[in-house]
Amino acid sequence: MKTVTLNQEEFDALVAARDAAFAERESLRGEVRILTVERDLLQERLKAFLRQLFDAKSEVRGTDQKDLFFNEAEVLAPLGSAVAEESPAAVDIPAHTRQKRGRKPLDPSLPREIVRHELPESERICAHDGSALVEIGVEISEQLDIIPQQVRVIQHQRVKYACACCDRGIKVTPALARIIPKGLLTESALAWVVTSKYMDGLPLYRQAALLGRFGGDLSRTTLAASIIRVGEAVQPIINLLRDHLLDADLIHADETTIQVLKEPGKKAQTKSYLWAQATGSGPPIRLFGYAPGRGASHANILYAGIKPGATLMSDGYEVYGGVAEANGLTHLACWAHCRRYFVDAEAVIPKTARTPEQPATQFIAAIGALYAVESKAKDKSATEHQRLRDELSRPILARIEAMLLKHLHTVVPGSLLGKALHYLSAQWPKLTRYVENGAWPIDNNLCENAIRPFVVGRRNWLFADTVAGANASANLYSLVETCKASGIDPYAYLIGIFRKLPAAQTADDFEALLPWRFVSGF
Repeated sequence: MKTVTLNQEEFDALVAARDAAFAERESLRGEVRILTVERDLLQERLKAFLRQLFDAKSEVRGTDQKDLFFNEAEVLAPLGSAVAEESPAAVDIPAHTRQKRGRKPLDPSLPREIVRHELPESERICAHDGSALVEIGVEISEQLDIIPQQVRVIQHQRVKYACACCDRGIKVTPALARIIPKGLLTESALAWVVTSKYMDGLPLYRQAALLGRFGGDLSRTTLAASIIRVGEAVQPIINLLRDHLLDADLIHADETTIQVLKEPGKKAQTKSYLWAQATGSGPPIRLFGYAPGRGASHANILYAGIKPGATLMSDGYEVYGGVAEANGLTHLACWAHCRRYFVDAEAVIPKTARTPEQPATQFIAAIGALYAVESKAKDKSATEHQRLRDELSRPILARIEAMLLKHLHTVVPGSLLGKALHYLSAQWPKLTRYVENGAWPIDNNLCENAIRPFVVGRRNWLFADTVAGANASANLYSLVETCKASGIDPYAYLIGIFRKLPAAQTADDFEALLPWRFVSGF
């Protein structure tokens, strides 16, 4: 083997070339690692977008959400199931009442029309001795009947009086005050339009088409104008509701988007916002307020005058932190919102790779344990609730904190899991604060449940045409959701206040019209 002898200069050149090759290789490896991370992040985002577009929106885990739009009857009534039969009403026999077991009987408060079915005279003869049969009772069965929309006209006749001796003593019965002066729709018709739109999510053009089939030839424009006028008329009640809400010890907060087509200074495609507020203590109040933006200036207006020292529950939107700090509020963060970040992070993991050891899965399980404590403490006093949280929830929070510290700096911040961990870290003081008081909630679901009907309805009517329409919608949504929270029928309540509002003059008059003061009527 031939030996090559190198001088020092040649040797140094070879070493430098080797080091340069090593450095270039390490640089390429670094670039490959960066490209791999970027590829993984893009794939993760793609999976997240696909999941957002096509997966079920329900947060319930372990169930398959199915589209019931076309096959609702087939899904809910499988092949071979029995058709609903007549309601098993009691068999009325003297000194003996027999109740057939089975389906829940029909609501006894519903109006009933009695239809008697009698045997012909020729069959009321005893087959044994030929004697006439006598009635000993009736066998009752009931069916639910539905009468379609009934449209009628109320004709008001104001009687005129005149003096029989001269022509200068003419008097006319004064017209009744109406919530919309000279309005075309009665109070019950207005209540039907409002509840159909804001409770059932039925757009005004569909309402107009529905009424047209029953003889009510009304345009969508007429219905829209009536909605705006009514929404403006209930403003005194909304103002009182806001006063009561800002005086509550616990307030929930959230917001969602709304599109207003004709808003001064803004394009039709830009987003505006509907801010939601709900009481967690005192009378149940659900308020919605329209604002053209989502900034702190709009939040400060909505929370101006809030009770100092109150508690505010919200998601992680930083504006709420500013509201809490400016007004000396105790600020709580929402565990349900935090959990969604980990659910999103777990969802992009291939099913074959999902194991209980996955960090996202571990956090979801731990948060589920917190909710198990809340379920166990349901309907208990605040003192007992606090005891269970001290005993069971605090150790779980300590375990979650340990997992957070373990994984926080080992995951790419831009990944879904990284975002979940950094959100949890940033919100940690506010997320853990709820265990300090048994009356404080663990999440903001109360407010999100109140805002959900608006979000669902928005899919049908899509946008508001004007700012006045958006404000009217906010007011009427507030009344409907407050009624629902109080266990009151919104339709009956709206009829009542639409009749009473024209005569209300003082603050006490309006106070008497608040939803929780409505029992069976005003």
